[in-house]
Amino acid sequence: MPKVSVVVPVYNVEKYLDKCLNSLVYQTLDDIEIIVVNDSSPDNSQEIIDKYVKAYPSKVKAYIKKNGGVGDARNFGIKKATGDYIGFVDGDDYVSLDMYKEMYSKAVKDDFDIVVCDIRYVFNDGKSNIVSSLFEHDLITKEEIKMSMVNMYPVVWNKIYKRNILNDICFKKGVWYEDVDFLYKLFPFISNIGVIKKPFVNYVQHSISITHTFDERVYDYVKNFNELIDFYKERGLYNDYYFELEFVYVRYLYMTFIRTCCNFDKEEFRKACLLAKENVLKNFPNYKKNKYIKGLSGFYLKHFNFFTQKLVYLFYHYKALKGK
Repeated sequence: MPKVSVVVPVYNVEKYLDKCLNSLVYQTLDDIEIIVVNDSSPDNSQEIIDKYVKAYPSKVKAYIKKNGGVGDARNFGIKKATGDYIGFVDGDDYVSLDMYKEMYSKAVKDDFDIVVCDIRYVFNDGKSNIVSSLFEHDLITKEEIKMSMVNMYPVVWNKIYKRNILNDICFKKGVWYEDVDFLYKLFPFISNIGVIKKPFVNYVQHSISITHTFDERVYDYVKNFNELIDFYKERGLYNDYYFELEFVYVRYLYMTFIRTCCNFDKEEFRKACLLAKENVLKNFPNYKKNKYIKGLSGFYLKHFNFFTQKLVYLFYHYKALKGK
């Protein structure tokens, strides 16, 4: 049985896939299983995958499935995984060669449910910068883990997970921001988290200019968080995690969601702002009393209105134009 299974969803990443798979087959951890899931990619990714299966038959397992999006591909990979721990790497990113050896060693030493590392952003011009996971030390109490929910980097690929804690949690199919949904559903079932302050993951930043083309999937932010509330209520977790849910709900809708909607025209942006405010006031009408809301960002959250929305929109476009 492998120590770590790494699930790699693949769709239109032939330009990056060699570098990604190279970084996995040469891991210093020998007992590793690499599960490559081709989500019916229309490019030449499968030819690259076949090459690695032939060269590393004991490590690389490849599957082709009907297109269902990255979340669906990850779910497929989880079902195929046999390792003690599971990790995820996107097909256009790559990792340090000692990532899984160090993270697995950390995991088994203190029997951690999850181990997390920092991230290195890699840009087209060759420059890079390190971004913190926002986990600064090991978390060993339930209260510490609850508090970390309000200030974490919500991606799945800078972590490894004990396989048995994923039994009842899966990625949503066919939506955007599936990482955020997955992690917030998983957190109540985590007993402890190990932290390594090293940037093992190289997160490749693609060159994407500002666009005003509306994509309705941006509203998955709202849909996902409303369904997250239902998830906690159905499992009797809502009251215990109320303040954490309240804070992340308001923060994501008033900050992350609104910032994303700055990409669109003013009419669509106003529509998004109204939707965000409507949902926040419906679900958390007294959120301004939340203990986690403080500082400058807290001031913005408490005073979210037409004027602050307009300032955000103008500032975002000013920065975008200045950066051209």
